[in-house]
Formats: sequence, structure tokens, C-alpha cells
Amino acid sequence: MSVAEQLAARITVTRYEDLTPEAVYWSKVAVLDTLGVTFAGATEDAPRILYDALELGQKRGPSLMLGSARRLGCLDAALVNGVSSHTLDFDNTSNTMAGHASAIMIPALIAAGEAYGASGKDVLLAHAVGFETGARFGHGLNFHHHEKGWHPTSTLGVFAVTAACARLLGLSPEQTANALGLSTSLAAGTKANFGTMTKPLHAGQCARGGLMSVLLSRQGFTANPNAFEHKQGFFNVFNGPGNFDAGRILERWGEPLDVTAPGAAYKQYACCAGAHAAIEAALMLVAKHGVFDPRLIERVNAWTPARRLAHTDRPQPNSALDAKFSVQYCVARALLDGKVVFEHFEGDAYREERVCGLLPRVHAAPHKPGQFAPDNNNGAVVEVMLTDGSIHSAKVERALGRTAQNPIPLDQLRAKFENCASRVLGPKAVRAALHAIDRFEEVASIKEFTALLETAA
Repeated sequence: MSVAEQLAARITVTRYEDLTPEAVYWSKVAVLDTLGVTFAGATEDAPRILYDALELGQKRGPSLMLGSARRLGCLDAALVNGVSSHTLDFDNTSNTMAGHASAIMIPALIAAGEAYGASGKDVLLAHAVGFETGARFGHGLNFHHHEKGWHPTSTLGVFAVTAACARLLGLSPEQTANALGLSTSLAAGTKANFGTMTKPLHAGQCARGGLMSVLLSRQGFTANPNAFEHKQGFFNVFNGPGNFDAGRILERWGEPLDVTAPGAAYKQYACCAGAHAAIEAALMLVAKHGVFDPRLIERVNAWTPARRLAHTDRPQPNSALDAKFSVQYCVARALLDGKVVFEHFEGDAYREERVCGLLPRVHAAPHKPGQFAPDNNNGAVVEVMLTDGSIHSAKVERALGRTAQNPIPLDQLRAKFENCASRVLGPKAVRAALHAIDRFEEVASIKEFTALLETAA
């Protein structure tokens, strides 16, 4: 059997009753977090430009464009909502896939659930299965895939979306294997576009592509089920011979499900996860010494993983989006403001004079030998050297929320949802949405659920 066929056998046999209470809980948290950041992202330029450029206003369908009262075809809704979900870079990530997992699946699952009839349980099961599928590809292809320059959110995530939607719509093993083979030709996204609107487009096209693969396959559209291991297939083309391990993709499925261990990484800050540990280290210094006067700072050193620094070493960000990927800017903000919030990545905030004045003195470098264990790809040390000669430093092994074992408290995630959703929903709708998500396994109809989320716009 091919890789796609063996994966399909695992995907299609998994039932809701097979999920542990922890898997259900973390899939509900994923729904909560993803919908919240999608609402906030819906107010940004990227989804608006996409909607206008593709003339989607001329189309009608069953699936809600979140942050509005507009309804589109399910593929268009998956595309636009996928862009909204990731445009703030505030969504969760899969540690194993090394990409953003729920922001690509939830938009596709909600859109398909509305169009084809699904329940909350169906979405939770599909999310857990898709998360596992993305993680399995992460095990087999990373970190070579990631470091080569591919953006795993879309290049590996498309398989997660395909698996999730195939499970949601009840495809057979043969149809699911075919859909996975088809989706290898829809995998795309390079890290060169980080810091621009094209990065969240990766998420949107991934959500659309995975769902489209499933819809085509269920209608008999053909693909090669050997498209992964073929000599000109995904593994050899995207990673190259000798740079992948197909066996690791297939072994230990659900032992335990990756959505529970290590679980998704959730964000307290609306910027690249690679900067979060450094932000926390800087905030530890503020907690101890108070916010810093930039006039008294001689130099700031931030040591972060080399793998993260490859896309967060941006000494002079040139846009609000670019600032989300500048560890220098994030650390400067933390030291000078004692917090890192939405507003720091909006408009011209990145040009604020006192921050720009400090940036040339903020230096980013990879971990020094002995600072962290060799496999620590999350830790950071921030050191502040003052003009009086004193030196203050703080170390963070792993940012809060990076695993299910070190979670951001649920009340904080609920507050994050309220803050994000209130950008487009009124207080009554926010409360109704929270109530429904808390009991998402009891939601009988996704279409009825999204009716709670329509805005007056």
C-alpha cells in the first residue's frame, strides 16, 4: 500500500468515540482560539483586498465569511476566512508540523460543515484527525523541509486540511487516499514571503486547496495515490532523496494524538512565535526593574534559536507586518512599554520614534554554546546593558503556551477571544459564541452555530 493509502486507512477508521477527553478539550480550544483571531483578522487589509480582487461580492453561497453577514461558496469562504485567521499571526501552531495548524483547518471545516451538514462533534473529530496527519508529515520531513525554505503551514498543512475534510464529509479510504494524492499538487508556499500579506494567503489557499481536493475526490476526480513516494512525487521534489523518512509518517498514529501531546502552541502576542520567548524574557526584566528608559540603555542582546532567527532577524522592520517578524522590535517594545499588544503591530506604530531610536542597539544572535540544550528550539535570553555599567538578564526555556503541558490558562484564552471577537461582534454575540464553543460537542448544526456569528454589516 502507498503512503496515502495507509494514511487513509488510519484517517477513515478514527471515530469521535476514540478521542480522549483531552483531545476533545484541545480541539475545542482550537475552535475558540482560531475563531477569535479570525474575527480580528477579518478587519485587516489582506482579506478585504482578496475579497475585492476576486470579485467575491458577486457570488452567494451557504458559508459565512466571518466578520460579516456575507455568505459565499464553501471554497471561497475557506479561502477568505483562512487568510483572516492568519493575517495577524496570532493563531496557534503545531510544534511537530512546524506550522500553523488550526488556522488552516477550522476555516475549511466550518465552511464545509455549513455547506454539507455537520455537527460540532464532526468538526472536533475532523480537527483532531487533521492535526495528527499534519504532525505525521512533520515527523517524516522536518526540519529539512522547514529549513529549505518551504512554509509547512501550507506545504504540509494542505494534507492536514485534506485529512480533516475527508473525515468530516465521510469519504471512503479510497477517496481519501485519492484526495491526499491530489493535494500534493496543491502544496505551495515559501518563507521568502514572511512579513507580507502573502504569508496569510498561504493559509487561505491551503484551506481552500485541502477542501477542494476532498470535494473533487468524492465526485470521482482522479489523482495518483502514489504521489508521495513517486520518483517525481512530493517527497523527492520538496525534500530531495535521503532527506525524508516515510516510515515516521506512518508509525505511532495517535499514540497519543498530537493534539494532546505535545499539543498546539498558543500565542499571547500577535507576532511570530519565534519571538515569544524573547518577549517573555524582556517582560521578566521589566517586572523586576520597571520599564526601561531608552536613554539609559547602552545595548540589548537577544539570543534565540538559529532556526527561529532565520526569519525573525529584522533589525529595521519596514511595515507593521514586518514588525511581527522582528525579534528586535518585539524586544524593544517589551522593554519600553512593559507589554506587547495588538496596537504595536498596527498602522505606523513600528515607526514610533523612541522605539526606532532603540532598535540599532538591539542585537539578535543565535544561542551561544551551553545556553540551552541542543534540542531547545524555543528558549531565549535577553540581556540589557545600561549606561551606568550594570547588566540585567533573563532566561526563558520555553514560552508559555508552547505545549499542552505548559498551557496558557483557559480564562486568558477566553479573554483573548473576547478581545478579538469584539472587533466585529457585539457583546451579546460574543457571549453567545463563547457559550456555544464551551459546549461545542453539543452543537447539532454548524450552520445554526454560524448564524450566531453573523454581524450586522
